[in-house]
Amino acid sequence: MSGEIISTRQRLINAAMELFAAQGITETTTKAVAELAKVNEVTLFRQFGNKHGLVLAVISESPVFKELGQSLTTQASQTNSVYQALKDYCENRLTALEQVPELVRSLVGEAGKYPVENRQALGKSLTQANEYVAEYLATVMERDQLHIQLSPQKLASLLNSMLLGYAVIEFTSEFHELWHDRDEFLETLVALFLKVATQSSNQVNSEFIPTENVVDLPANLVHLVLQRAKKSELRDYALMYVLFGAGLSAEEIAHLERSHQIQNSNQYLLQITQGATRQVPVNQWIMGKRYGSYTRNPLTQWLKSRKDDHSAFFLNDDGMPISEVEIQHRWQILTEELLTPEGQQPVIEQAQQTWCVEMLMKGMNLEDMSIITGWTRTKLQAYARRAKEKSALEQAIRLDHKPQ
Repeated sequence: MSGEIISTRQRLINAAMELFAAQGITETTTKAVAELAKVNEVTLFRQFGNKHGLVLAVISESPVFKELGQSLTTQASQTNSVYQALKDYCENRLTALEQVPELVRSLVGEAGKYPVENRQALGKSLTQANEYVAEYLATVMERDQLHIQLSPQKLASLLNSMLLGYAVIEFTSEFHELWHDRDEFLETLVALFLKVATQSSNQVNSEFIPTENVVDLPANLVHLVLQRAKKSELRDYALMYVLFGAGLSAEEIAHLERSHQIQNSNQYLLQITQGATRQVPVNQWIMGKRYGSYTRNPLTQWLKSRKDDHSAFFLNDDGMPISEVEIQHRWQILTEELLTPEGQQPVIEQAQQTWCVEMLMKGMNLEDMSIITGWTRTKLQAYARRAKEKSALEQAIRLDHKPQ
């Protein structure tokens, strides 16, 4: 019996979510929801009390709230910097809100019509979500030993209010010109948030510039990963080659298709379709060593070896397009027992960071790097700083090699 009740309740929530998203809360009647869920309208009232109770259930079980605590716990263990942790959280929340724009618009317009008990219940849901975010912020900031000027709860409240404000403005107005695009808003929000919220413990009274924590990998470690991949199998070798030679993320690699390559004897480009469409060169030289040519390299050899008709660049062991998670798993296997200078196992994001620093050291300016990576100049500042540090070290070494 309990299974039947749960099933009926879920059918009603699914039907309401579908109708709210399609036509808004105001235009959706409880009768229409019941009909779509194939239940009697009386059953809806028995489950949720009234339409506002149904709205509350839809909100609490939407992607914005559902399993938020567990997802943040997992996310905290997978990010290697406060900057990336904040960026990932903000992007995930906005993506969830963008899935239900009509629901957001209706909530804003109808909030005053909800009974007090429903508004209180909604407030409790928001408070619980805020607690999850506060725990998340406290975890990543403590890990990076950052001094928190405000409590994690207040920081979480500010961050969530800004994200919700963005969603309300985007979904209720057009041509506002408050920001160029979503990426610019996120970059500015995270940079501002870090600046006013955190600073290192030995700089409590001094101004600081918040940056992404860039931890690139040394050349010998990069070449060791590539050597391991080469001994493993051709697909792994091609995967690592793209990670270090083109600076792509696991998500971008998972979406690559054969038609996305532009190749001749003078260049090898990949068309990236995530976010703004852009092209990225695949380098022949990686950290001082050459890995083939534009026409013959680990990637072209992998594609040439395949006998299937799949359009995807990379396939898993079952012959299906490889997923982002599977790419990360291959990285973990190939880097097992390897340690960075910080004493940690390399994480896959460090391949992209290493490529970016190397490109800047080769002479790329921030404007050009912004075009190739799709990142803002603000984000690239940390990489430029790291490139200068490495250049300074190389200069010092060259001076030491000169005769006295």
